[in-house]
Amino acid sequence: MKALIIGVIIIAAAVFAVLPPEIAGFGLGWWNNMLAFLRGALPVIAALIGLIAIFIGIADIKDRAEAKKEEAEAKKE
Repeated sequence: MKALIIGVIIIAAAVFAVLPPEIAGFGLGWWNNMLAFLRGALPVIAALIGLIAIFIGIADIKDRAEAKKEEAEAKKE
């Protein structure tokens, strides 16, 4: 329950931070700063996701090779 309440408070704070005061009447107006941060962080996030996908692919190939090896040993017996 605490986590839910804290989550709602954090989301409300984030919405407050990005709302422009001239339109909403309140807020900090950080919308442009947030967009600049996301534009700068997007290539880094994409690279990390790609790296994780490569590691998952390599692990999958190793698992398949191990499964084929175990099948071949089971057929011999």
